[in-house]
Amino acid sequence: MRASAGLVALCSLTTAVVGDNAAELWEAGCSAFTLQDSPGVAVAGTAYYPAGALVNITNAFSSISTDTLPAFCRVELLITTNATSGKTANTEVWLPDAWNGRFIGFGNGGWGGGVNVADLGFVAMNQGFAGMSTDTGHSSNALNGTWGGPHNDDAIIDWSWRALHLSVGAGKEVVQQYYSKPASKSYYLGCSTGGRQGLKSVQEFPEDFDGVVVGSPANWMSHLQPWSIHIDLNVLPAGSPQWISPELWTGIIHDEVLRQCDNLDGVVDGIINNPLVCNFRPETLACRPGQNSSTCLNLAQIQALHQIYSTYYETNQTYIFAGYYPGGEQGYPEGLLTPTIEQISQNYYQYFILNDTTWDPTTLNYSIIQAGDESPVDLNAIETNITAYAGPGHNGKIIHYVGWADQLISPGNSLHYYETVHAYMQSATELNIDDYYRLFTVPGMQHWSVNGYGANAFGGASQAAGGTPPLSYDPVHNVVSAVVSWVEDGVAPDYFIAAYYQNNNQSQGVAFTRPLCKYPQNVVYAGGDVNQSTSFSCV
Repeated sequence: MRASAGLVALCSLTTAVVGDNAAELWEAGCSAFTLQDSPGVAVAGTAYYPAGALVNITNAFSSISTDTLPAFCRVELLITTNATSGKTANTEVWLPDAWNGRFIGFGNGGWGGGVNVADLGFVAMNQGFAGMSTDTGHSSNALNGTWGGPHNDDAIIDWSWRALHLSVGAGKEVVQQYYSKPASKSYYLGCSTGGRQGLKSVQEFPEDFDGVVVGSPANWMSHLQPWSIHIDLNVLPAGSPQWISPELWTGIIHDEVLRQCDNLDGVVDGIINNPLVCNFRPETLACRPGQNSSTCLNLAQIQALHQIYSTYYETNQTYIFAGYYPGGEQGYPEGLLTPTIEQISQNYYQYFILNDTTWDPTTLNYSIIQAGDESPVDLNAIETNITAYAGPGHNGKIIHYVGWADQLISPGNSLHYYETVHAYMQSATELNIDDYYRLFTVPGMQHWSVNGYGANAFGGASQAAGGTPPLSYDPVHNVVSAVVSWVEDGVAPDYFIAAYYQNNNQSQGVAFTRPLCKYPQNVVYAGGDVNQSTSFSCV
């Protein structure tokens, strides 16, 4: 394996020079970088960004515009994912001058096709990692899945697993040749589709990463998408007796949920810390004779609420998906409960499964769900046997987090996957799940990152890019540091301390902090200042 001569010289010299001279050497090495002995991987371009330079990059999925990053080299790659068809994916590797010796990959979201430049900058560069992300073989925003069909299996396979897996290998090779030594350990961070990508790597390519951090993963695609449509159909069409307006969700219904359940954790603070013990009774909102319908619900709406908060079983009692949880009502009208069928789910059937762009979501039935389960291109990441990743041959670690107020993927999906892995590994191996897989629940947090009313800043995917960075980069406050500490030092996280910035904006200051508890523990008020994490316990 050969490193380019300029980089060998660079690595030998930079220890002896400082300041501008070192920066000049790094810039020269970046400009001269070529990749040797890597069939199917071509360098499409390099660019050096000095410390404090404006980094302004936009693609269909992600963007970054900041002058706060340390110095780094941006390497753009074109990776051939299928030599027979000529299919390719665009991948980027960002290489900081002040490298911490580690590699980290980042995931995408929804149907998004674009390098995750936001996390490459605000996570990898700011914490010293060599970072990698791929567009998964296509260009699109998170909502548009029309690229998947009809019958575009090559692109779907790239999105499902192939582009990321090949990019990990290529990214590690870039790191090896650029710094003239390999990364000591490799990590991963992703949420939603990115969470699915991380679990897919754990299950099918256990050597790719030593530690992964996954948030609210969309890992059971063949059940998530019909559940999303099912949730929609409970209140559609808009204007019908069962339709529930955003005003009813965010006002009347949410207020009643808080009235019934907010004090169950010992303090009234506008947050449901454990929705599993909230036995919400919608009937208390039923309209009485002569009551204004803007302040109450009719019987059709109450029945819809029961369905929305309930586990979804098909008519043959097949388990499909967990329901919404009480406490997330402020986000539900912006999630699935809009006046139209959710586009991601509609595209899933029209372009990925049925290859019928005229398919009507109102015709959803069990046979349609089965078509997703039986798809020849496996979009799921639900394998419960993760021995190859977690066992003594690899000792990989998983930190999994989910917001209790998730408005796009029921938090019950995260609990379901964790428990099914727990059950299998407990029965088939001698491994203790706490030694390799820990799940943390986040009260009040909506899907992905910086939404909802709760302590949602702890270093998760896209949080720093969205204006809610962790309070510090130590392992108690930052999940990326925590997985590094677990892998390299054997120190597993028992809880995190997360912040809620006023209006989800760091510039407005910290409103309160809370512990994030390891499932199945939950946050309980112990006494003291309700704005301080020290006033709460995990029990």
